[in-house]
This record gives sequence, structure tokens and C-alpha cells, in this order.
Amino acid sequence: MRRHLTHLLAFVVLALGATVFAQTSTDNSNSDLKNDRKDRREDRRDLRHDRKDIHQDKRDLHQDRKDARQDQRDLNRDRKDLSKDRKDIKEDREECKEGNKADCKDAHQDRKDIAKDQKDINKDKRDLHNDRKDIAHDKNDLHNDRKDARNDKKDLRHDRRDIRRDKHGK
Repeated sequence: MRRHLTHLLAFVVLALGATVFAQTSTDNSNSDLKNDRKDRREDRRDLRHDRKDIHQDKRDLHQDRKDARQDQRDLNRDRKDLSKDRKDIKEDREECKEGNKADCKDAHQDRKDIAKDQKDINKDKRDLHNDRKDIAHDKNDLHNDRKDARNDKKDLRHDRRDIRRDKHGK
């Protein structure tokens, strides 16, 4: 009888140990499942934010390119004005040498116009340089946002895989 009792006692201890172990392992898998779902939600949120950033960077890039084109137009217009003023001053100097006093005053005004046009050209060059720098910066931001979106998609895929494995016990 003692023998059966010890066997029975050993069997009960093993059975209780197995059930306790099974219950703790399911809690752990539930915790894993919970963490994986949380990671999935966070990755979805990150992906949404990255897509918004991508759209914003595309808008910024378009606006900067538009500004650069406008500055290039202004620069070309100012160069054309400068060329015209130089031509006018050349003609006025020739007239001034012939003794026409009004053309001497006009030559003075043309020199002022040349100085103003040169200032405008320098300002447009600076603006164009800054716009090109902004374009490069926006391209870099767009590249990084796309890279983040790719990584978030990959993380989302891994989280879905982990959830499936946790549910099916693999």
C-alpha cells in the first residue's frame, strides 16, 4: 500500500507541477502576444506619421523648386536690365562727348541703375543658392522619411509574424 501511495503522491506532484508550468507559460505567451500587438499599433502609428512627413517633404520640395525657378527668372531679368543699362550708358557717353549735357545727366542715372541692378543680381544669386540648399535638404529629409517608412513596414510585418507564431504556438 505504501508503494501505491508514494506512486500516487509522486503522480499528483507531477500533475500539479505540469499544470502550474502550463499556466505560467500561457501567461508568458499572452504577455508576448500583448507586447506584439502593442508593437504593431506603435509601428502603424509610426508608419502613418512617416507617410505624413513624406507628403509634407514633397510639398516643401515642390515649393522650393518653384522658388528657385522664380529666382532664376529674376536673375535673368536683372542680367538683361544690366546689359541694357550698360548699352545705354555707352550711347550716353558718346552723346556727352559730342556736347549734349542732358545725355551726361542720363549717363549718371544709368550708372545708378547699373549699381542697383548689380545689387539685385547679387541678391538673386544668394536667394537661388539658399533655395538650392533647401532643395538638397528637403531631398535628404524625403529620403530619410522613406527609409523610416520602409523600416516601419518591415517591423509591422515582423510583428504580424510574431503574433501569428504566438497564437499558434510555434
